[in-house]
Amino acid sequence: MNAFGMIEVYSLTTALCAADVMVKAADVKLIAFDRNRPFAPKIPAPLIMGVKVEGSVAAVKAAVEAGAQAASKLGELVAQHVIPRPHGDVEKILPTI
Repeated sequence: MNAFGMIEVYSLTTALCAADVMVKAADVKLIAFDRNRPFAPKIPAPLIMGVKVEGSVAAVKAAVEAGAQAASKLGELVAQHVIPRPHGDVEKILPTI
């Protein structure tokens, strides 16, 4: 894998729209779309959605930035991150998270 990128947002609608923007913004493959219900009093939303993509380093950076901007306009962005050239051990666990 060249690069792995992810964003986390509040709400399904925000995640779907951000995922659409991400795959249209750059040549990336959508590899996961998942939900997490955090159990923490400081987190006001009941649902955090994760959108994960892979591709070249430049493409993943562009996609994550585009998705983060779209999410910020539509809803609320929780986090964004790109891992260029992840270690083989990290690649092994990506399908599980």
